[in-house]
Amino acid sequence: MGLFGGLFGGSSDGKKEQKVLPWIPLNSINQLDEIEEKSKTKTQVIFKHSTTCGISRMVLNMFVDSYDILESQMDLYFIDLHAHRDVSNETGIKFQVMHQSPQLLIIKNGVTVFHTSHGAISDVSLEKYI
Repeated sequence: MGLFGGLFGGSSDGKKEQKVLPWIPLNSINQLDEIEEKSKTKTQVIFKHSTTCGISRMVLNMFVDSYDILESQMDLYFIDLHAHRDVSNETGIKFQVMHQSPQLLIIKNGVTVFHTSHGAISDVSLEKYI
């Protein structure tokens, strides 16, 4: 293993096992009403990601690595901000949060109960919102 692989967590064969989360693509404004309704019985989480931002990619990777919630406990939505700018804008209006990227929104009982952005996303304890 080379020096950089050892420092940055690379494996000896250069491959890292990829953790897969139960993402639901958020790509339609109509889904926002569904999220609002579903939040009355199950916590809904929205991760807004900028595919062109290195910070957003880093935060997404940290979020994925630390995510340890059962699929039955909450729904996890992912929005690509560049591909679905209209949905991103409407998300902010519907759930009354100012747009940031990356951004995490937690929706319960039809309203945003918590939101944060950038590096603070890695500090969120999702368990307390189940």
